[in-house]
Amino acid sequence: MMIPAFGPRRIEPEILDTLPPEVAQRSLADLVRLNRDFGGHSVLRGLMREAVEDPFEPFTVLDIGGASGDMAAVISETCPGAFVTVLDHVASHMDHAKQPKVCGNAFALPFRDGSFDYAFSSLFLHHFEDDSVIRLFREMNRVARRGVLTVDLIRSPLAYWFVPLTKPIFGWDAVTVNDGPISFAAAFRAPELRRLAESAGLGDVRVRSHRPAWRLSLWSKK
Repeated sequence: MMIPAFGPRRIEPEILDTLPPEVAQRSLADLVRLNRDFGGHSVLRGLMREAVEDPFEPFTVLDIGGASGDMAAVISETCPGAFVTVLDHVASHMDHAKQPKVCGNAFALPFRDGSFDYAFSSLFLHHFEDDSVIRLFREMNRVARRGVLTVDLIRSPLAYWFVPLTKPIFGWDAVTVNDGPISFAAAFRAPELRRLAESAGLGDVRVRSHRPAWRLSLWSKK
């Protein structure tokens, strides 16, 4: 039997999106903590500084799968000129996100071509099989004038066990303990994410690995 996260990507259903809002909020809060305390926010700050020459210059961002809006807030803090719209397919997941926010389908974004300067996603793409990731990259590229930005997970056995093993220390919600390993088993390695972006027609693709955050950042500049 293959040790989880050593082999190829393995996509299995997560339960967060199936839960009532009051139950889901506890795990959504865990995701914010994981981003804040274990590298997600710092990786995004670095990505924005790399992609945006003048952080005070006005520009627009669509945060796809943005849920609680914590990454949108980091973009706004890092780049005061940013105007960020959060999109998620579950309206209640965006209860704590700031306006503007839109409930919509990431595979058929309800926006015209080139509606935003940047299309961005965080911890979103790993939920989907490779062919669907390519479709999502194409849709992100369609609505973006200046580029596509992504932060996602690195597939790793060490990261796979992190949430279950640290539950006694950090008190993660049971949903987080269930979904965390599933996410890391479905995560990417840098060459895989680059290949999927290039297969979608994205140009000038730059992918970086960030450890010990176990994150990948991707920037495709138009």
